[in-house]
Amino acid sequence: MPRPTRILLPMTPVHLVQRGNNRGACFVYRGDARRYLDLLDEARQEYGVDVHAYVLMTNHVHLLATPRDDPHGISLMMKSLGQRYAQYFNRRHERTGGLFEGRYYSCLVGEEAYLFACYRYIELNPVRAGMVERPGYYHWSSYRTNALGEPDPLVTPHDLYLASAKQPEQRQYHYRQLFDSPLPDATLDDIRQQTRRGHPFGSEAWRQRVAGSDP
Repeated sequence: MPRPTRILLPMTPVHLVQRGNNRGACFVYRGDARRYLDLLDEARQEYGVDVHAYVLMTNHVHLLATPRDDPHGISLMMKSLGQRYAQYFNRRHERTGGLFEGRYYSCLVGEEAYLFACYRYIELNPVRAGMVERPGYYHWSSYRTNALGEPDPLVTPHDLYLASAKQPEQRQYHYRQLFDSPLPDATLDDIRQQTRRGHPFGSEAWRQRVAGSDP
């Protein structure tokens, strides 16, 4: 059964998941992850997309990103990134064929509570996978930028993140507090289901508004 047409809107964040083909590894060496992030930085600048959060796992990637003007910037960014990284990876590891699944998964994210749930979902991936005890211990994610202020030119704070407090130290403190407890199972399931289906992740009222704005 074909996946539904993507709903993309300008200035509306999107949760994106890019998976390795047949669950194969996308990152073997540290240099692979570094190259992916460099290419992501180039692509998001080229196509006018702000990246707010990310995590690179062994065989998949999660991103939280917002297209600034053209909503199709998300699709263009992901297409360029997937092609360029696959070319690099195949050369580096002397392989051929597709690296990623044919189509990435995505869903619009609405309202403050849902946005920060998505931040937490993404940056807690290594903890849920048993790779680290705390999100700050994992190198290939945006957590240390959002929670500790570590510089990362790839990350652009979302407006709601900036509005959480006046001073950067206060914002980082409030952000760290969000991670004091894991996400409820129901929220985890909701994010996963909406992303796989391509449905908006937000309140029912917000979903109705999105449905009404979809051309």
